[in-house]
Amino acid sequence: MRRWDVSMPLYPGMPAFPGDPAFSSQSVHSVARGDPYSISAVSLGTHAGTHVDPPCHFVAGGATVDQIDLTTLNGPCRVVDVPIGRSSVGPSEVASVPAGTSRVLFRTSNSTRWHDQLAFFPDYVALDEAGARALLDRGTRLVGIDSLSVENDPSGRFAVHHLLLGNGALILEGLLLADVPAGEYDLECLPLRLRGGDGGPARAVLSSP
Repeated sequence: MRRWDVSMPLYPGMPAFPGDPAFSSQSVHSVARGDPYSISAVSLGTHAGTHVDPPCHFVAGGATVDQIDLTTLNGPCRVVDVPIGRSSVGPSEVASVPAGTSRVLFRTSNSTRWHDQLAFFPDYVALDEAGARALLDRGTRLVGIDSLSVENDPSGRFAVHHLLLGNGALILEGLLLADVPAGEYDLECLPLRLRGGDGGPARAVLSSP
């Protein structure tokens, strides 16, 4: 079985969505300095790197990251290629997703850009509202994408987040899919079990026979 780690590494200076807390790590004890063991203090936002958006991220009273059903995050999934040059993921890009597909990950030109340099870029490809509706119509319950936000909405309405999270779908953001061909995989994804968390940094791995 082959595995692809599609998670973003966490390190000082890593890309973050504008306005989100920066990642930091400070050595507290160090074997190199003569201490008996090494340990560091880490600070990060709940949406750092690859992470899961639970309903409470946008829906008042919605489930927190420690309350979501992990079955939704683990199991068969489909990686869908979005052709280079597309500025958004809409119904035409969703058309190739068969009805009943529970988990869909979109591989866009973002992945190539991340592969070249891990730095935030504001013109990232994202899911639009019509595309989100098309996925819900197909029964999709997990939507993943290779950007730090599933939508690129300067208006601040966040219609895609509200639509997906308000209708029982979870969101997986910050994937690195440059080395993963389109196709069928098994997804393993476990967010940190943050009590009451509005998001959960996660390790996400794809596997294929």
